[in-house]
Amino acid sequence: MSQDGERLLVVEDEAHLAAGLKLNLELEGYRVDVAPTAREAGQRLLSSEGYDALVLDVMLPDMNGFEFCSHLRESGNFVPVLMLTARASADDRVRGLEAGADDYLVKPFELTELLARVRSMLRRRNWERDGGGRRQALLEFDHVRADFDTHEVTVRGQPVKLTQLELDLLRYFAENPGRVLSRKELLEKVWKLRNYGEARTVDNFISRLRRVLEPHPKTPRYFLSVRGAGYRFLPDG
Repeated sequence: MSQDGERLLVVEDEAHLAAGLKLNLELEGYRVDVAPTAREAGQRLLSSEGYDALVLDVMLPDMNGFEFCSHLRESGNFVPVLMLTARASADDRVRGLEAGADDYLVKPFELTELLARVRSMLRRRNWERDGGGRRQALLEFDHVRADFDTHEVTVRGQPVKLTQLELDLLRYFAENPGRVLSRKELLEKVWKLRNYGEARTVDNFISRLRRVLEPHPKTPRYFLSVRGAGYRFLPDG
């Protein structure tokens, strides 16, 4: 249950679902606003004191959630986003993550899973805000430079965009070079999920890091698969 009354914005045009989400999130201790359109959501984000996380539907009447999330990230807003959609294909999951979403949940979903994913996003945000203990601030390997404090990532001097969760995953690899990291460990340490995570989620994010950061994504040098065990990051290739 929320201890600090974090503020959430539910962006959902289906009134019955929005009301149900608002009620159950408030029962968890969150302060919840609802916006039925992307336009109203944007106005609330501009005029409010800020939100700790967004629950964002893909199918909105005025703009799809992919576009809205992309606009958020391009404007420098890195509020955690949990994307909701009826689209279950892998391509749509990847599209949502590449648009900047931190997590992706397919309808219909179990309420317990949604609540767990919201808690996970907020734990990551709080960990990042509080400094997370002794955390690596900068990573450089090959032609890649990642500044985790400023969210600036360049490949061969050209800026690339990573979501906050992608940066968290990259930082965890950077802090554990050479170690074989299981999907279970990555879900627990990066996603903060112990019982609700899917191994495929990790695989999708690794694929994304490879496409952006590896010179040859199909034959990776730095983000290596260890069959039956997980992944290993080798910054020296």
